[in-house]
Amino acid sequence: MRPGRLGESLGIELPIVQGPFGGGLSSVELAVAVSEGGGLGSYGAHLLAPEEITDLVARLKADTDRPFAVNLWVPLEDGTALRPSEAELAAHVARLKPYYDELGVTAPTAAGVAARPDFDAQLDALIAAAPPVISLVMGLPAPRLVEETRRLGIALIGTATTVDEAVALERSGVDAIVASGTDAGGHRGAFLRPVRESLVGTFSLVPQVVDAVTVPVVAAGGIADGRGIAAALALGADAVQIGTGFLVSRESGASAVHKRALGTPEARTTVLTRLFSGRTARGIPNRFVRDMAAHEDHVPPYPVQNALMQPIRRAAGAQGRPEYVNLWAGQAAALAQESPAAGAYLADLVEEADRLLKR
Repeated sequence: MRPGRLGESLGIELPIVQGPFGGGLSSVELAVAVSEGGGLGSYGAHLLAPEEITDLVARLKADTDRPFAVNLWVPLEDGTALRPSEAELAAHVARLKPYYDELGVTAPTAAGVAARPDFDAQLDALIAAAPPVISLVMGLPAPRLVEETRRLGIALIGTATTVDEAVALERSGVDAIVASGTDAGGHRGAFLRPVRESLVGTFSLVPQVVDAVTVPVVAAGGIADGRGIAAALALGADAVQIGTGFLVSRESGASAVHKRALGTPEARTTVLTRLFSGRTARGIPNRFVRDMAAHEDHVPPYPVQNALMQPIRRAAGAQGRPEYVNLWAGQAAALAQESPAAGAYLADLVEEADRLLKR
């Protein structure tokens, strides 16, 4: 494989990007392993405080001199406007009380539910730390971010779930666009239309985005092996982004129960659900998803539901209870290898894709 336009612009050897994971699933070790292997390692920092972002970038720079990306979520709404009343919060807590009791945890307080990182402060810290690449999901970059990244020589990558979003991102001034199909695991990043109107499969989305924009396009969603890489490049993508395949690696921050669920027959089935965070995300269905299915439209939006579920998710992971863990996974999750080292997995991807591309 050749670096392609994205690789040449970023100074990486392989057209492979590690998907950024939020909620503690990213790790410095994983990002460094991918970057050292010739790809673009990434770290999802949307839940980190500004000072934590400063420390994170410093650690990454200390551990690798290769390019890496730090990812943030663009706010879709004013978080303060979404705070529930005391009565509403009590109803949401009551819905989850059996799970709090079973796992031996306490529900968050009203103050805990309202807590949320300040995006502008996060952005200021990230710009000041100056990582080689900043990537975004959930929206368009602010003009000041575009101006500052150009001034500092930082590459800026946006994420689109539809062709219209890709066009808007190019007009905003990003240097590359991740075309994230509905096959992708984790949260959907739709921002121009509701998620239900933005569910385009990866291999339908990629060629349309390639035709609609001039900047490099990164195919994401349902790609976990060399066959997916070769197919995406054949459709015109300049690179691919792989999430679930790296999530199962030894270096990722995913819990042991999460990793064990990937690469199994159960991982052949995934669903879109709001139950874990209040935003639509793709994962492997478990007992919690099935038991709470009737409440999909009633749980509060992000970040309230995310805060309410955090004690449950953490305790379930620590106690080895996959039935209550958010098992984020893309539609190719069953192809994931069993806990490989990230560098070895990256090398396997390259070898298989090279063989197919030569053929």
